[in-house]
Amino acid sequence: MRRVVGWVFIIFMNMAALHSEEPVHFDDFFIDKTMRLDYFHIGDAREEWITVDRIYEQGIWAGHRINLIDPFNNGRYYIKVYDLSGRLIYSKGFDSYFGEYKTTDLAMKGLKRTYHETTLIPYPKRKIRFTIEQRDRKNVLHPLFNQEIDPSSIEIIKERLDPRVKVFEIVKNGDFHHKVDLAFVAEGYRAEEEAEFLSDLKHFAEVLFNQEPFRSHKERFNLFGVFKPSADSGCDEPRHGVFRNTTLNASFNSLGSERYLLTEDNRSLRGVASHVPYDALVIMVNHKRYGGGGIYNFYCVFTVDNQWSNYVLIHELGHSFGGLADEYYTSSVAYNEFYPRGIEPVEPNITALLDPKHLKWEELITSGIEIPTPWEKEQFDKMDMAYQKIRQEINAKIARMEKEDAAQEEIDQLEQEAERLSRVHSQKMDDYLAQSKYVGKVGAFEGAGYSSQGLYRPMLDCIMFTKGEKPFCKVCEQAIIRVINYFSD
Repeated sequence: MRRVVGWVFIIFMNMAALHSEEPVHFDDFFIDKTMRLDYFHIGDAREEWITVDRIYEQGIWAGHRINLIDPFNNGRYYIKVYDLSGRLIYSKGFDSYFGEYKTTDLAMKGLKRTYHETTLIPYPKRKIRFTIEQRDRKNVLHPLFNQEIDPSSIEIIKERLDPRVKVFEIVKNGDFHHKVDLAFVAEGYRAEEEAEFLSDLKHFAEVLFNQEPFRSHKERFNLFGVFKPSADSGCDEPRHGVFRNTTLNASFNSLGSERYLLTEDNRSLRGVASHVPYDALVIMVNHKRYGGGGIYNFYCVFTVDNQWSNYVLIHELGHSFGGLADEYYTSSVAYNEFYPRGIEPVEPNITALLDPKHLKWEELITSGIEIPTPWEKEQFDKMDMAYQKIRQEINAKIARMEKEDAAQEEIDQLEQEAERLSRVHSQKMDDYLAQSKYVGKVGAFEGAGYSSQGLYRPMLDCIMFTKGEKPFCKVCEQAIIRVINYFSD
């Protein structure tokens, strides 16, 4: 089967090459609606498959009508849509929950899992060839799946929207086709907490547009809140023995990481989100624990009632919207060799430094700076690793106390101490980095992408590196501006 997929794809690539320089005119191929393709992504570290689940006809197309071919070469997967002559008429890079799972210990041991995923494309006028490509360990794209889709098929679902869902327009700056359309979806808010959701929504909209480069580009955004009440407040906390009945079934301990908060209930998420046109999704979780997650062109998640909530929203949007990599490397993660040694990552803000004279951010490099750039790494690592050990011990103790039904007062005290230590440590690390002579300079600083050695970040500090209300580095900011322009020019 894989060989057949490959040959069909090669034929289409050869045909597409004939049209590669021709611009794609939206009205020639699409109507102003959205086709939502839900599919299952199945496999382990060695094998993976795609099977289409359902296809929906939804409301107007949120994306640009001119910028239809993705220029970023980012993401471990690519959606590519061809007409039946072999012409590429739409593309988009992305990452996925399965793409992360395949790097975990369980996937390496051969445990196959199934994840539900969604892609949105402009609604085609005629039959199309829908394809998904995946990158190999050298980051070269290869065919994974392709299927012909008939937009007039009676199997395409055209169901009514759920009347229990409410939409709030928080920022409205104009035509969906020429703005970045953000949808903030409620999770773990009961019906009687609707006013709380709206208050949180307005607060985090303000947080977003107080952060560069979003502040300088606010007029390029539309922002909506989408509310469907949950039976319970909060979300699942498996390590604590806590499970809640919520609309999106969000859960901590995703991929076995204690603070990683995602949802595997993609169908419910997309059903709620379908009430608005959107280019990007944000899930607001009504919970006080520190946690969240962000997957490129998939969604981002954050909790609303934590001392780090403002930071988490911006950091995770850096992943899900900007396609940025994590720049930290001392915290534990569930991945194995997320970035293979000796291979240049596709993300714009980290590098393997295979060609030091031609960095991907060379136009921003501080004149005369040494590459790679020496910095006070040894002492930083020593301090941060010591704190990470303490943090893990305290979090494990809190989880154990909750499972054993310890007195709530004792749990609260320990949680408050954990929050205090987090604040103290964050300030300590900020103060330490602020003393460096490399503050504000762009170079190549070793330590990034979960690796202490072999991967490099552009600047000493960044919101993608350490916690706190701080700016993106110059390289990350530039990358986000490119994405904003892509959706809104």
